[in-house]
Amino acid sequence: MPELAVLAEVVRSGFTESVHYGGAVGLDPSGRAEVALGPVEAPVLPRSSAKPFQALACLTAGAALAGPSLAIAAGSHTGEDFHVRLVGELLAAYGLGFGALACPASWPEDEATLHALVRAGATPSRERMNCSGKHAAMLAACVANDWDTASYLAPGHPLQQAVRAVTEELAGEKAAHVAVDGCGAPLFGLSLTGLARAVQALVRAAPGSAPRQVADAMREHPEYVGGTGHQNTELMRALPGALVKGGAEGVLVVALGSGHAAAVKVIDGSPRATTVIALDVLRRMGCDVTGAAAFESVDVLGGGVPVGRIVTPSRTRP
Repeated sequence: MPELAVLAEVVRSGFTESVHYGGAVGLDPSGRAEVALGPVEAPVLPRSSAKPFQALACLTAGAALAGPSLAIAAGSHTGEDFHVRLVGELLAAYGLGFGALACPASWPEDEATLHALVRAGATPSRERMNCSGKHAAMLAACVANDWDTASYLAPGHPLQQAVRAVTEELAGEKAAHVAVDGCGAPLFGLSLTGLARAVQALVRAAPGSAPRQVADAMREHPEYVGGTGHQNTELMRALPGALVKGGAEGVLVVALGSGHAAAVKVIDGSPRATTVIALDVLRRMGCDVTGAAAFESVDVLGGGVPVGRIVTPSRTRP
């Protein structure tokens, strides 16, 4: 394992209780790595931070995606009713139902929706799973091309080969590893620098181009990228023009309208500090992130009140 950087500290009552290690990279608008912390050239699994690239592959393969439907294809929705309605509409437009989804059944991540479903006697379902928008888009692309829908998650399927090609082109590098994501879809390992290049390419693409359509849909409809109160959604609202997409196991990408981009991987897999770290990287590059001041630290609670913070080493200790 290459030498990891200290990315964030958990400080309780003036005592450093825990430390998050990993890697983080910041690219200026030209693509130069202006900030490099830890092993930024080592491969990571981007997890759901790769969804914008998967959505782009579906769009360029012929799926009719625009606005909210393109945003939910690139997002990890929280399983609220309005998310499920849109997934159902996208599938129905291609003659499919929820039964065509190959993602696992799941409870919604939105707590209020979960409680309502439990009270109603519901059970976990595929459409409530946070990846169902992506899977619906993949199925739409398959129908548009007369590709087999039953095997759409197989690595050798034409759709997944298209996803790989799009991902590698955006990242400017070959996939370092092929894995299976939590939803069952193929997942292509990239360096943190390549991951940052890929998300940067979306926001810097020409207006109206397919990559820019993905970026614009996510930024214009952040409620479909996450959901009510979701940190990705709220950060995009706090920083107009920003594209934000988190992934499991401590991954996060952020690209600003200025063209600056950051990618973060926390090696212990915890997401609790990823936004704090990404904003620190952007700030180090001189980016204006003042609108996101509320996200630049996380309170540490004791007895239900703040007694410390999760901060980056460059910030003032509590």
